[in-house]
Amino acid sequence: MNPLWKNALGTAGARFDSASETANILDFGDAAGELIAARDGTVIAPLTHLGCIRVAGEDAKSFLHNQLTNDINHLPGDGVQHAAWCSAKGRMLASFIVRRDGDNYLLQLSADLVPAIAKRLQMFVLRAKVTITDMTETTALLGLSGPEAAGALSTAGLPVPELMKSAAFADGQVVRIDENRFHIAIEAGAAAERWHALAAKAHPVGVAAWQWLDIRAALPLVSEATREQFVPQMANFERIGGISFHKGCYPGQAIVARTQYLGKVKRHLYRLGCTEAMAAGDELYSIAAPDQACGMVLTAAASPAGGYEALAVLMESAADAGVQLRARDGIMVSAAAVAA
Repeated sequence: MNPLWKNALGTAGARFDSASETANILDFGDAAGELIAARDGTVIAPLTHLGCIRVAGEDAKSFLHNQLTNDINHLPGDGVQHAAWCSAKGRMLASFIVRRDGDNYLLQLSADLVPAIAKRLQMFVLRAKVTITDMTETTALLGLSGPEAAGALSTAGLPVPELMKSAAFADGQVVRIDENRFHIAIEAGAAAERWHALAAKAHPVGVAAWQWLDIRAALPLVSEATREQFVPQMANFERIGGISFHKGCYPGQAIVARTQYLGKVKRHLYRLGCTEAMAAGDELYSIAAPDQACGMVLTAAASPAGGYEALAVLMESAADAGVQLRARDGIMVSAAAVAA
């Protein structure tokens, strides 16, 4: 994280997770109250669990089109889309929100994956005219959510784009990811001023509150703990428009397409509830799968209703038979399928 931005957040009352390499913000002093504010009101969060990679150059469009699961060639200038990058076996190495900045492309992903993904992408550049840059230190990412989010943007002098569109302003871009939620990418040097303007109309909350909002929205995020664990359809990626089945080849495309057209996906995205804390990468067990884990947690957070919630990829048969957390004799969790 940019030191100036980190200092500004600290002055605003942010409490940092000392165990996190990406300096995630735990909360602003009232974790329970912030969860309730995220559920019921309008909130603003520093998205320190996310990072950004810029892909630029004459061949940036064709390069990404040949690597990602979605159709980059037809992404308009203000367009935003979900996409994944897969291994040759069709397993997701990372999940992205992709947006454009002129002829350049910005990939937003889990912060703990940025160095490895930037390095791996570079390996595939070969002779293409492409530059790949880690923008995490120079870009601050904010999340704005709630019924008054659009009004808060307008009051702060920022644009309000349409759903899955971006709009530029002097220091960055606003992206609308659903009806009442926005991502705001800002040059780190201007982040403190923009934060104060937005915080006048929105309650500051930590990363956990935003992750709970992602869980409620069924928005999957691949992190280091879950890298190479799932074919995109297991995480419902086709349901959020993260896969194009009409474009050309990309790594893992044959497996992703075969999975879709043969209908052999036996694991899908579920919401979990538990009285015990869960974490990305936690394995799940069930009597329905006596010889292996039946699933894995993608994202988890405390719930404003008490206890904890998570998104997990889970066998359909296990959800009906009962699911235990981390061990066959582990605590029981509830599981509800994410609606199409």
